[in-house]
Amino acid sequence: MTPTAPALLRPGLCSVTLRKHSAPEVIRLAAQAGLSGIEWGGDVHVPPGDLANARNVGAQTRDAGLAVISYGSYYRLAHSEAEGMAFAAVLETALALEAPVVRTWAGTKSPEKASPAEKAAVVADAVRIASLAHSAGVRVALEFHANTLTETLDSAQGLLRAANHANLYTLWQPIYWGDGATVAANEAILRALLPRMAHLHVFTWEQKTPGVTERFPLAHGETAWRQYLSLLTANPAEDAHTRWLCLEFVAGDSPDNLSADAATLKHWLSDTGAGPKV
Repeated sequence: MTPTAPALLRPGLCSVTLRKHSAPEVIRLAAQAGLSGIEWGGDVHVPPGDLANARNVGAQTRDAGLAVISYGSYYRLAHSEAEGMAFAAVLETALALEAPVVRTWAGTKSPEKASPAEKAAVVADAVRIASLAHSAGVRVALEFHANTLTETLDSAQGLLRAANHANLYTLWQPIYWGDGATVAANEAILRALLPRMAHLHVFTWEQKTPGVTERFPLAHGETAWRQYLSLLTANPAEDAHTRWLCLEFVAGDSPDNLSADAATLKHWLSDTGAGPKV
């Protein structure tokens, strides 16, 4: 069985959501939930350098009618090479998995804590790996995350401008930390990053106190996510590639909650007219 024809927006899963489950179980649960693809994490399910495992997981994913969305590596720019995780091994693993995108991290420090030299090193490594991946036909996408140089819109755009590489993209997820983390602020960030947007990570959190978040069913964030999806629908990717919305951090890491969140996401996507019909 082969994956269905791509739509503008498609529902997927980050395998890290189900870290405690084996790769075959993740595939079964994703298919059972009616999702269309999986971003495979490099921490548990597809470790870098284990090419036989990567080939096997990729083949099993496609045999189940699911797409391999990306390889969710834990390669950190200007950091991982020195710690023994060579990007060459990460890229080779992504190719064995047949992943079209490699997710990477923009260093280890937030913009205000990184020195100019550290920022320059991150930019240089971004250019290096984007070039290597381009030669192999794979995109590089930066995690949009706290404690990296893509923590904020300004810093993410600054990194992308400084690298100035056509094969360097960013991911996106709603911000739930710091001041101004409102729906309007998140929508503005999403809009600004759309030209370099690869995929999105989808979840509903609520920050109770600084550094402490609580997970909720995805439906709890309906108002916000419908706004984000409306923006995505109105602004398709310029190169016509599919944008994946990957469920992550379901409440309690529960398969039952995954199924519920998947049903919610599919319903919203169907309503936009840009996703699979349900």
